[in-house]
Amino acid sequence: MTISVGDRIPAAKFRVMTADGAVEKTDADIFAGKKVVLFAVPGAFTPTCHKNHLPGYIDQAAAIKAKGVDTIAVVAVNDHFVMGAWAKATGAEDKIVFLADGSGDFTKAIGLEFDLSANGLGLRSKRYAMIVEDGVVKTLNVEEAGGVTGSGAAAILELL
Repeated sequence: MTISVGDRIPAAKFRVMTADGAVEKTDADIFAGKKVVLFAVPGAFTPTCHKNHLPGYIDQAAAIKAKGVDTIAVVAVNDHFVMGAWAKATGAEDKIVFLADGSGDFTKAIGLEFDLSANGLGLRSKRYAMIVEDGVVKTLNVEEAGGVTGSGAAAILELL
């Protein structure tokens, strides 16, 4: 079952790279008492994710946060080493929280996984963006095609 507007974010654990190494963050750490824009990509460093999806959030981070958003986070079914490297490579470490869902547990729990094994990529997340307030989904935009429209920073900024 896919998560829907009005649903609570399920219990989850993510890994996040810090200057001191990897740390675990729970759903409560990320969402409790906060307004969060969470967007998901099929994979760090993949062409559309790296060149089209993430840059909009980097460029619009200040404008999004000016609308009352406490945290902008990106999640992918990648390990924390890859997500940490992606944060550094893009210079977005101070703007966006890079959440590693290495085994896809969170992605499966919200029903937004898809299987790209035929292309050698394994289980991945669908591309989406959501606005979450105190752990409850207020907006959910899931991309049905390969582009970045409803899940992009510009679309989310208009909804805030």
